[in-house]
Amino acid sequence: MASGMPDSDRRLLVVRGLEAGYSSFRVLSGVDLEVRTGEAVAVIGPNGAGKTTLLRAISKLVEPTAGEVWLDGQPLAGLPAHRLPELGIAHVPENRRLFPRLTVEENLLMGAFPKSARSQWRERLAFVYGLFPRLRERRHQAAGTLSGGEQQMCAIGRGLMSGPRLLMLDEPSAGLAPVIVQQLFALVRRIADEGYTVLIVEQNIQQVLRIVDRAYLLETGRIRAAGPAHQLLASEDLRKAYIGL
Repeated sequence: MASGMPDSDRRLLVVRGLEAGYSSFRVLSGVDLEVRTGEAVAVIGPNGAGKTTLLRAISKLVEPTAGEVWLDGQPLAGLPAHRLPELGIAHVPENRRLFPRLTVEENLLMGAFPKSARSQWRERLAFVYGLFPRLRERRHQAAGTLSGGEQQMCAIGRGLMSGPRLLMLDEPSAGLAPVIVQQLFALVRRIADEGYTVLIVEQNIQQVLRIVDRAYLLETGRIRAAGPAHQLLASEDLRKAYIGL
């Protein structure tokens, strides 16, 4: 493939031929993926498929060994991970990774650290509190004392504090009670409806396919299927293999 961003007027994220892994162990093998501006897109698949590695490779926490990634036409090759928040990528990692001894509000303010976000931190904080009223109630509470669902809200809120062009969520429902999972996915849909572009990695296939526009099925490091979420949800093969219905 010739170098250069594929032609498009709305593709915010484009991934082509991405390979990545750890030491000599290859996890991703030639992954192609794209996310258009304003879309909510899911990467689904079983545990160990490479979903977390995919997000880590996009955000440069794992250096790809092959392939190319573009954000709004700009190649990310050669850029260090700490530069990506300034470009508009917010990565909410698996297991939330909050600062447990800092308050909720202090954790949120850490998300406004990029220079591009500092001047608007008050507006961003008001937006996050409007989206997650419980965080406003808990704003002076140590983040480590929150429930699992509240911690996930705080982690997502911290990601939103930078006003990201692309919000990447890694397994946000992991370890949460079913009723909290439903609330969380409703909030993710609301975030997308606010105009944010969302890329979400999830094992909870049935739930996530109900709130995204499109999805990719990742299996053993390769994309096995892709399409509109409602079509994948209706796929008999997918239902039998991954949803258990």
